[in-house]
Amino acid sequence: MRLLQDGKEGIMSATSKDASAVRLPLKEKIAYSFTDMAGNLLYVTISSYIMYFYTDVFGLPAESALGAGTILLVARFADAISAPIWGSIVDHTQTKWGRAEPWFLWLAVPFAVTVWLAFTAPDLPDGSPKFIYALITYILAAGAVYTGIQTPITAILPNLTSDPTERISANTFRMAGGSIGSFITSAFCIPLVGFFGTLVGGGTANDKAGFMIVTALFGVVAIVLLIFAFRNLNERNYHPEVQKPIPFKDSLKAAKGNWPWIILVVSFMIYWVAQSTRNGVAVYYAKYNLGNENLTSWFNGVQVLGLLATFCMPVLVKKTNNKTLTMLIGLGIGIVGQALMPLAGSDVVLAVIFWTIGVFGAAIAVGMPFAMLSDTVDYGEWKTGVHAAGFLTAVGSAFCIQVGSGFGAFVPLRIMSGAGYVANARQSQASLDAISFCFIWLPIIVYVVVGILMLFYRRFEKMEPQIKAELAERRAREAELQSADLQ
Repeated sequence: MRLLQDGKEGIMSATSKDASAVRLPLKEKIAYSFTDMAGNLLYVTISSYIMYFYTDVFGLPAESALGAGTILLVARFADAISAPIWGSIVDHTQTKWGRAEPWFLWLAVPFAVTVWLAFTAPDLPDGSPKFIYALITYILAAGAVYTGIQTPITAILPNLTSDPTERISANTFRMAGGSIGSFITSAFCIPLVGFFGTLVGGGTANDKAGFMIVTALFGVVAIVLLIFAFRNLNERNYHPEVQKPIPFKDSLKAAKGNWPWIILVVSFMIYWVAQSTRNGVAVYYAKYNLGNENLTSWFNGVQVLGLLATFCMPVLVKKTNNKTLTMLIGLGIGIVGQALMPLAGSDVVLAVIFWTIGVFGAAIAVGMPFAMLSDTVDYGEWKTGVHAAGFLTAVGSAFCIQVGSGFGAFVPLRIMSGAGYVANARQSQASLDAISFCFIWLPIIVYVVVGILMLFYRRFEKMEPQIKAELAERRAREAELQSADLQ
């Protein structure tokens, strides 16, 4: 009888314990921040500099059948396919550490190595050899392996805690870590490439060697950060005794009719067109429109100020009691910052100030969907009975980033190429105007579209208290039934 009672208590503890009562320790939040810090340290290097690396260092044409634009678009769609696959893999993972956590350990080294290979420029003939090498290494680095890292970063959040406030707090730490990772690569990548390239070249710039050394250094740091995260995160809501692997068809079932998730997926995918465009075209705008390539470090470096916006995010959510409105505020600030850019003209100081305003808004806007995805997982479970955290968050984050970033790289290159852009040459006025349009106005257009879509999300946000209460009641009933079965 005592054995049965112990079994009953074990089931009740695993299933119905109120995870919302768990306040995540500071060390765990810092560990969670390290996951995105590592991810952005390498991924932002790719998203910010791979276009420039391909066209101005590796020697690929900007736009042709075998050009950089084709690689960035085709590879992104190929990579996007891996998002639901990785989501299903995470949902099927069962280890003593959890479902998402072990992937930080398993993929740390492959992530660093594949990014290094993507920025390695071997002496290959022009045409197909260069194109194939770039395509394969890009798909591995920015797609298959990065998606394998990005998926558990987002999927682990619902398993850390079910408390909405703690989720927002943990996500804030995550975004702060991501901002620091972005700042490091954005502010120091080009200067370090120049420093190491000149050092290796004996006084002559050697960007090929510079990129290889810098990405190797960033890779080592990323490995250390991911291993720390693996050792210090705790999936409290992971209970393999009652949470069985989810068949892929059931994962699809959790997405069907999940309208808040669908709205977030579409909005976030479109948003990443702007995010990728802003980061990727910054180096062209600094080099050709402002006449100083090193200003890229200023444009991308001030993104560290997005940390302020990141820590404002939970305050705004608390004050407004409205996650949708918080994201709209971020989009609005981003629009203002972008719209002020033309007023700066060639004034670098004003350009950096106005850009900083846009960075502040973008940091709020890009952070909210990651936290909101956890709520759509709850909605899917409430509606279908399937808790498909891996699949829903993989598609809602990695898939959106891949597809959106693909268009965010392809569209600007098409526009610039159509206007007559020629790498490492004096640009025509039409080419300069095209670069300016992609850097300033294209993101504004995207922000407006995303804002309109997010207005439809609010009705589902109002349902969240009811959904969480009914889920808690449902889980308690399931625990009682399981304990009855033990008897």
